[in-house]
Amino acid sequence: MASFVLHLPAATATATSRWRSLSVSATASSNGAVPGRSQNVGQGKGGPVVVELPLDKIRRPLMRTRANDPVKVKDLMDSIQEIGLQVPIDVLEVDGVYYGFSGCHRYEAHQRLGLPMIRCKVRKATKETLRHHLR
Repeated sequence: MASFVLHLPAATATATSRWRSLSVSATASSNGAVPGRSQNVGQGKGGPVVVELPLDKIRRPLMRTRANDPVKVKDLMDSIQEIGLQVPIDVLEVDGVYYGFSGCHRYEAHQRLGLPMIRCKVRKATKETLRHHLR
């Protein structure tokens, strides 16, 4: 836990008190979760969760719609090797199957590096949501 004291000019300053103090404290939690709240993928509660998934378990139905920029993929490969993946790809989970529609360059960079797993922000979705993404 970190604590800070912030000194701000008082709205009505007097000769003796020109500043007011505001105390702030913060705690770190996994994936930005609110402490004490569960973010399990299988429960269907809350928002998306960040997990590592095998590349071969993520279906990419729009993979052939356009080619990735090879320079961007190479830059991402260099970055991932140096500091790891900083932004997880977005994935929908529908009936236990994972579908990826974004993060094409990051996905290809992982493939080309031979990495078996990728960090994903997984959101449970319905078949109707999946159909909407496939339009």
